[in-house]
Amino acid sequence: MTIPNNTAVAFRGVTKTFGEVYANRDVSMDIYKGEILSLLGENGSGKTTLMNMLSGIYCPDAGEIYLDGKLAAIRSPQDAHHLGIGMIHQHFKLVDVFTAAENVLLGVKGKGLLDLSAASEAIRRICETYGFELDPSMKVYDMSVSQKQTLEIVKALYRGANVLVLDEPTAVLTPQETEKLFTVLREMRKDGKTVIIITHKLHEVLAVSDRVAILRKGEYVGAINTCEADEQILTEMMVGQKVELNIDRHEPVNPVLRLQVKNLSVKGHEGEDVLKNVSFDLFGGEILGIAGISGCGQKELLESIAGLQHVEQGSSVVYDTPDGKTEELIGKDPKQIKSMGVALSFVPEDRLGMGLVGGMGMVGNMQLRNYTMRKSILAEIKHSRELAQQIREELGVVTPSLNTPVRRLSGGNVQKVLVGREIASAPAVLMTAYAVRGLDIGASYTIYNLLNKQKEKGVAVLFVGEDLDVLVALCDRILVLCDGHVNGIVDGRTTTKEEVGYLMTNLKSEGGTNHE
Repeated sequence: MTIPNNTAVAFRGVTKTFGEVYANRDVSMDIYKGEILSLLGENGSGKTTLMNMLSGIYCPDAGEIYLDGKLAAIRSPQDAHHLGIGMIHQHFKLVDVFTAAENVLLGVKGKGLLDLSAASEAIRRICETYGFELDPSMKVYDMSVSQKQTLEIVKALYRGANVLVLDEPTAVLTPQETEKLFTVLREMRKDGKTVIIITHKLHEVLAVSDRVAILRKGEYVGAINTCEADEQILTEMMVGQKVELNIDRHEPVNPVLRLQVKNLSVKGHEGEDVLKNVSFDLFGGEILGIAGISGCGQKELLESIAGLQHVEQGSSVVYDTPDGKTEELIGKDPKQIKSMGVALSFVPEDRLGMGLVGGMGMVGNMQLRNYTMRKSILAEIKHSRELAQQIREELGVVTPSLNTPVRRLSGGNVQKVLVGREIASAPAVLMTAYAVRGLDIGASYTIYNLLNKQKEKGVAVLFVGEDLDVLVALCDRILVLCDGHVNGIVDGRTTTKEEVGYLMTNLKSEGGTNHE
C-alpha cells in the first residue's frame, strides 16, 4: 500500500454499515500533515461516522486506516489517544464541578497522586504556545461555551494529540469567538498539527481551511483546494446538482400585532435571573430573530410563551387573535394555548428527549402532534403517513422506511423529521429554536424558504438561531439577549453580524434599551 510521505491520516477502502444502511462505503482519502481540512457532506453522508472510526468509537467493517504511513489498529478511544488522535465532539465531555486542570487529568494514567500544580503549569504552556485563554483553576460550571471548547482542545493537546478532529466547532460561538478559535487553529497548523473540521458553515470553511473533502451518501467524491472553491462549487459537490443559495427576504406586508411580551421574568433553579423584564412585540407577517450566546434565556423565553415555564409575577404574554380578541397566555397550559391557535415549534438540543420518541418511526411521531385531537384512528394514521412521506421527500430525510425508529437516523435527519412536523402544523405564531442545527446546506435553505412562506401567509415567526449570517439575512428584526436582558432590537436589513455579536456579549448598563 503506497501512502504519500506527507500524509498524516490515510483511509483505504473503509466501509461501515448499520444494519442494511451504508454509513461509509469504500472510502479512500488522504489527510496531510500540517493542514486544516474541512469535511463536508449532506446529513447522513457519513462525516461523523468516518471520524468516529478514526477516533476509535467505531471499528470499520472493512478497509484500513494508516497514520504516518503505518497501518494503525484503532479499536477504542484509548487506542486513538495513544496514537495522537483527539476528537472534540459537539457535546462536551466535561465534569461541571471539576476545575479545568482536574478535567484535563481525568483518565490520564499515572503513578500515585496526580500532580495538579504540574498539570496547571502544562496547561499554561499549551495556552501560551497556541494563544488560548484558560484559567486552570476555573470550575467548568463557571465557563462560557467557548471556554469549555478551549478546555476540550487543551485536553487533547495535553494528551499528545497531533491530529485533532472538531465536530461542528462554531455551532454556538459568536463571530468574535469563532475568529479567536480560527486564530488558534492556524497556530496549531504552523506547529505541524493536522486539524479536521466537520461543519456545515461554508463561509467558515472558506475562511479557515486549506482543503475541503466531500462525502456524498457515504462515499468520498473528491477534494478541492479552498483557494479554488466558493460556496456554490462546494454545495454542488455535496449535493451532486445545482442548488440556489439565496434567502429571498421580502418586506413584511400589512404586519398585524400577534404577541405582546411585557416584563417577562424567569428565575433559575438557584434563584438567579434567567430572564429579566423581557419586553417585545411580535407581528404577523414578519420573522423576528432571537440572538444570544448559549444559555442566555432563549430556551426559557420560548417555553414561557408556550406555557411550559414558571414565570415571575408581573410577567405578561398577550396573544392577539386573528379575529381581533386578546388573550393572556400566562397561567394557561400548553393544551389551552394550542386551542387558541398558538403552536410552539420548539426544536431543543435534546431532539430525542423532548421533541421525538426515539423508538417510533416517522409515522408515529407525526401522530403525536395531534394525539389528543384525533377523531378516527384510521384517518389519523393515513394522514400521518401522508405527512411523513411529504416531509421525507421535501427535506430529503434518509431513512430505510417511514417506520424505522428515528433514533437509528443520523442527527441531521432526526432534526429534519422534527422541524418538518412542527412547520406542517400551520400555526398563527410559529416559534422555532435552532431549526437548522446539524442540517446540511441544502436542507437548511429548504427550511429558510418554508419559514419565509409562513411569513408570507401572515404567520408571526419567532426564530431562535445561532448562525449570525443567517439571522441577518433571514430576519426582519433581531432581538439580542445578553445575560437574560434585552440588549437591543436591530433591523435585520441594516445591521451587521459584528454589531449583533457585540450586543450578545456586552450588556448595556440599562439592560433593555432597544434601538431600531
